[in-house]
Amino acid sequence: MMQQNVLRSAIGRLAALFGAGVVAFPAAALAATDTALLPRNLSPWNMFVNADIAVQAVMVGLAFASLVTWTIWLAKTLEIRRKTATARRRISLLEADTVLADVEKQCRGGGDAVAQIVQSAAREASLSGGIADDGFKERIALRLERVEAAMSRQIARGTGVLATIGATAPFVGLFGTVWGIMNSFIGISEAHTTNLAVVAPGIAEALLATALGLVAAIPAVVIYNHLTRTISAHRALLGDASVMVMLLISREGDRGSFRLARAAE
Repeated sequence: MMQQNVLRSAIGRLAALFGAGVVAFPAAALAATDTALLPRNLSPWNMFVNADIAVQAVMVGLAFASLVTWTIWLAKTLEIRRKTATARRRISLLEADTVLADVEKQCRGGGDAVAQIVQSAAREASLSGGIADDGFKERIALRLERVEAAMSRQIARGTGVLATIGATAPFVGLFGTVWGIMNSFIGISEAHTTNLAVVAPGIAEALLATALGLVAAIPAVVIYNHLTRTISAHRALLGDASVMVMLLISREGDRGSFRLARAAE
């Protein structure tokens, strides 16, 4: 009988000690649970794979927009450099002591902007019969203005996409952020807990969407401003070419050799 009492007393003490330990260390137990529930790897790729389908769509769209931005930058940079070099070479011909007919022969068949300007002026000279009066100069100026505007629109093609990406990408990333945070609150509601394991993945995905939005928007704005400056410089070259053509025609008219130059052609 005494042995049974001793055994019961020992069991009671063990139960009391176990209960006290559970009460004394609840935070440690919850921390261990949180650690077990947290994803093992929160790298950008794993966050993308584990993200909601809407957040994944946002990230893919932003990555594609960034690819389009850099593709436009490379293509337009090469195009502007090539056309600027050609324009400078044509302008050097116009600055020489020559006549419109000779310049038109050298530019014949060329598709660059200055060649189009010279060919348009020569076409108007042919239609006007080589008479360099005030009406002829006005018609030449109108033709050159139209060609210059058309060439300017052509070289600026594609830059509007950069402006659109720069303006909308932050808001698209913000949409991914809002969606990820909303999923985090939904997870809290479904799990009936506010521990870090439920909240952290959704917030991480939301912040990744925001980061991709900035990665797509900032280069687009910088590249758009850079291309705008270079295109403006190219337009200035076209304006110089138009002025040089008008000066060439004016000199020929003053010398009285314009009619002879067109007739010799």
